[in-house]
Amino acid sequence: MEGLPAISRLKEALDGVLFGQEGVIEALLATVLARGHALMEGVPGLGKTLLAEGFARASGLSYKRIQFTPDLLPQDLTGSEVFREGRFEFIKGPLFAQVVLADEINRAPPKVQSALLEAMQERAVTIGGVRYSLPEPFFVVATQNPLELEGTYPLPEAQLDRFTARIPFRPPRREVWLRILTEEPHLPEPLPVDFLKAQKEAQAVRVAREALEAITHVAFLSGEDGRLRMGLSPRGAKAWLALARALAYLRGKPLVDWKELKDAAFLALPHRLFLTEEALYEGERPEEILKQLLKKGGIP
Repeated sequence: MEGLPAISRLKEALDGVLFGQEGVIEALLATVLARGHALMEGVPGLGKTLLAEGFARASGLSYKRIQFTPDLLPQDLTGSEVFREGRFEFIKGPLFAQVVLADEINRAPPKVQSALLEAMQERAVTIGGVRYSLPEPFFVVATQNPLELEGTYPLPEAQLDRFTARIPFRPPRREVWLRILTEEPHLPEPLPVDFLKAQKEAQAVRVAREALEAITHVAFLSGEDGRLRMGLSPRGAKAWLALARALAYLRGKPLVDWKELKDAAFLALPHRLFLTEEALYEGERPEEILKQLLKKGGIP
């Protein structure tokens, strides 16, 4: 785990950016190490944008912020071709950065939201029939306001499935409020982190056969649960496993433990559990259903 000291220094630096949200910071770093993308959800003002900017600055990665609005167009993300001096020239859009903040992603209509799909899945965009690769590492961190707020749209299910983790933001603890009111967040200087190497190390963390069988069992149970419109997909199961490995790596463990498996499940799965109309009417919640599935699947 040669890259862990650098990741640990980065985590300490981010603790000075977003006060009292150690779990959120760990989840964000685990998502990066899992080579995935993160969807951060919470009411405005909790520090979602601040954390994304702080992460990009602290890690020394290139950074672009896209403010999603109802009048946004797909080419505002990917870029477009312009005619100059007798030929077409491709002008890169803000997706061509290593850390892309899609701020308030669910304020744009579905057509624009779907423009992110190829970039998130393929790490490339296609313009005018030409494929352009995005820089590595490539990490999309999107912020989402609760759907109850005015002017929001639900994300398409296919796009939700592209997010490795959904990270809920909750109000700060009572003891953190005084620090928030009296201290300014400290945006750190860039720290040298070899993310490509750290990602390989994180995904090399060992997983016992019992843990793999538990993931399989939960996946099958989700497909048989009458409260869900569909079961867990292979992509979702792989995201769960990758996050469990990343959490174990961050915690200095050579083997995925039950705790990492359970913690990763609540990052990787709730936004992938789509409830039936009857379940929604009865007030069921994905997190509660997930708790029951994990227990049935043998995960303590």
